[in-house]
Amino acid sequence: MTNVVVVESPAKAKTINKYLGPGYKVLASFGHVRDLPAKDGSVLPDDDFAMLWEVDSASAKRVNDIGAALKASDGLILATDPDREGEAISWHVLDLLRKKKLIGDKPVQRVVFNAITKKAVLDAMANPRDIDIPLVDAYLARRALDYLVGFNLSPVLWRKLPGARSAGRVQSVALRLVCDREGEIERFVSEEYWNISALLKTPRGDEFEARLVSADGKRLQPRSVGNGEDAGRLKSLLEGASYVVDSVEAKPVKRNPSPPFTTSTLQQAASSKLGFSASRTMQVAQKLYEGIDLGGETVGLITYMRTDGVQMAAEAIDAARESIGSQFGARYVPEKARLYSTKAKNAQEAHEAIRPTDFNRTPDQLKRVLDADQLRLYDLVWKRGIASQMASAEIERTTVEILADNGGAQAGLRAVGSVIRFDGFIAAYTDQKEDGEQSDDGDDEGRLPEINAREKLAKEKINASQHFTEPPPRYSEASLIKKMEELGIGRPSTYAATLATLRDREYVIIDKRKLIPEAKGRLVTAFLESFFSRYVEYDFTASLEEKLDQISAGELNWKDVLRDFWKDFFAQIEDTKELRVTNVLDALNEELAPLVFPKREDGSDPRICQVCGTGKLSLKLGKYGAFVGCSNYPECNFTRQLSSESNGDEASAVNEPQALGKDPHTGEEITLRSGRFGPYVQRGDGKEAKRSSLPKGWTPATIDHEKAVALLSLPRDIGAHPETGKMISSGLGRYGPFILSDGKYANLESIEDVFSIGLNRAVSVLADKQSKAGAGRGAAQAALKELGDHPQGGAVTVRDGRYGPYVNWGKINATLPKGKEPLSVTLEEAIPLLAERAEKSGAKAPKAKAAAKPKATKTAAAKTDKPEKAKAAAKPKAIAATAKTKTAAKAKKG
Repeated sequence: MTNVVVVESPAKAKTINKYLGPGYKVLASFGHVRDLPAKDGSVLPDDDFAMLWEVDSASAKRVNDIGAALKASDGLILATDPDREGEAISWHVLDLLRKKKLIGDKPVQRVVFNAITKKAVLDAMANPRDIDIPLVDAYLARRALDYLVGFNLSPVLWRKLPGARSAGRVQSVALRLVCDREGEIERFVSEEYWNISALLKTPRGDEFEARLVSADGKRLQPRSVGNGEDAGRLKSLLEGASYVVDSVEAKPVKRNPSPPFTTSTLQQAASSKLGFSASRTMQVAQKLYEGIDLGGETVGLITYMRTDGVQMAAEAIDAARESIGSQFGARYVPEKARLYSTKAKNAQEAHEAIRPTDFNRTPDQLKRVLDADQLRLYDLVWKRGIASQMASAEIERTTVEILADNGGAQAGLRAVGSVIRFDGFIAAYTDQKEDGEQSDDGDDEGRLPEINAREKLAKEKINASQHFTEPPPRYSEASLIKKMEELGIGRPSTYAATLATLRDREYVIIDKRKLIPEAKGRLVTAFLESFFSRYVEYDFTASLEEKLDQISAGELNWKDVLRDFWKDFFAQIEDTKELRVTNVLDALNEELAPLVFPKREDGSDPRICQVCGTGKLSLKLGKYGAFVGCSNYPECNFTRQLSSESNGDEASAVNEPQALGKDPHTGEEITLRSGRFGPYVQRGDGKEAKRSSLPKGWTPATIDHEKAVALLSLPRDIGAHPETGKMISSGLGRYGPFILSDGKYANLESIEDVFSIGLNRAVSVLADKQSKAGAGRGAAQAALKELGDHPQGGAVTVRDGRYGPYVNWGKINATLPKGKEPLSVTLEEAIPLLAERAEKSGAKAPKAKAAAKPKATKTAAAKTDKPEKAKAAAKPKAIAATAKTKTAAKAKKG
């Protein structure tokens, strides 16, 4: 008897195949085998939310391989991951196999295991079940919601807010959190306060510090000493005072360990302790889960890493307690096992927490088989898991109240310290503490010397330190994930992908591990808050997650949820058709006033143009996004690039024309200015004025009269070409420095070459360029990668061009995002890039070729599954017309 077992990844398949033996053939689906095409009409609200699924060529081949193996087997076992996505993958595979009529009457079983160990896998095989249809329904509802939001809201952004990339159900709410925090920081007003403390000495010569907590018969609240005058008066009182211990109180305190890791808390700990991004954490955790070769046997080292549950299985708790006894001693094993429940909003608690699969497998034992990142992450998981079942730490917390008296004027001081009487679970973190690193649950209060009630103390020094309140900190990836979890936004499987989307869309940047919203991201958030406020509300998004959980539990019908959502959402989309750009600009000017119109040092109105003195500044929308311009245009051509990094000083430093001197040849004034596309120099005024952008590497601060004259004198004649007699000139163009002769261009390495290159070298550079162009003409036409056919017909390819890699469809070329690996691009990612490029350029789609008569074939080409009642597909239209109703790639991820 043989069975076909389907899992997601090849690594998982290899490990499980070893556990199951020759009676099983384990194959990988490589994740999802089909998805919603990134185009209009993939979800049909008018057809009861029918969903059109597409199978790409690679997935079609894998499904065919599974089908071929199934023909020679006795049954099918679906063993994908134990979460909503894993259940959906199994459902997709089974649905495709049934449509191919490859199942017949063969038994189909679904098994799940939380860890990839031999025992966990064999136990799962012995306890199969059917596919959990309510869990699949929840997946379908989430995919439909994300699609409907992304593919309907994003086109509104494209039309009303040029430069915006996409919007998503979860993505937009996460972005709002980052932008709201930036707004809090901008509105924050710092306040002065003083901390006053005394360094005192006991009769035994031991020193300690006590802080002032009361004066003049009043209890001092934090930051209640608000100026230097009050601080000086209180310091003088303490300088001349005598000190006596009023009371000493020691209280035993028990400190309990934290629960084992969830996805969110693991990402937070890995960020703060290891400096890992959320995506890096999940990559390393995936490898630890799928298995590491331990002396010829591949073993999963941790349990499934996408979970919001904090509980552990009973057998795991027993194993942890046994390991604690053997490694730390009987006193470290609590009388009863610790049971945890999550406090996160909307937690599903469907799975165990993240823990080691074997608590006896310590980090030290795995040093030889794990790489550095794997070992560090496993160390975190092991220590948190083992500590979660250890005894409480016993701490003695001592509070000393001290009376200061200066001729009848009295003040109170307090010193607090802690002593660990029994380290308990803290013992699991001992090596971290020795390295100078605070443990997860340690106490940061220092120890106090022996102090007795009623004894007198000697004054050593009085300290009065000035401080200023600070704004709330920007979110890090870890703290944003924590906030999203608290609010019930998103799920463990979506956190890393959501953050990656915000970075890829250039809505946020990460600087020193802090998330800073770009101007583009703030514009999108302000627009959504002004015109789609309900759909970026935290409670609304969390309530949708609750409904998805209710669908998973079989308590709600998934299509009822979609109907309720779509009715209001579609009406809101329709309302925006009447929205005028002036309405959008008025709302954004108000919402983003601190960013767009920063306060000026002289206190003048930040909305009055400082160039003409009468115009009013406002946001303007251009082809490449938003910028600030003057209402007196075209008489006043002042513009300013919108930047999230600018402040009032920086803005005025370049935004107002700065005089650099007169041109020695024309006598016209040369000025340094800032425009929509960055800083530039200008000679003269009006439409005929000569302008030149600053070259790469040149900043406004480095521009002087000599450099400005040199830039404005370009192009520079170098000399006549010895063969053609045509003049060779050098200049600065859109794509950088170049030389030109007889219509033939060649790039130069730097702007300095433009001013210094001689005739001989110029001839050589042009010759080299021509020889390379001739040798590469044939190869230039070859594609780096073929992605498949566009939904409207015609091949889509990835190519490498003069200015970097791009995707091509007919005559439409779209540059790949910065940092994107060309060979990793998918068709789903390419289509929105082409759509966006076509909309900007007005290019037309390639003409569809006449369809050939269908032939019988068994090719693995991409297919689309259509619902039974699906309407006939519309005829292809020009991409420029349809692009307005498409969204950026991965909008489905929210």
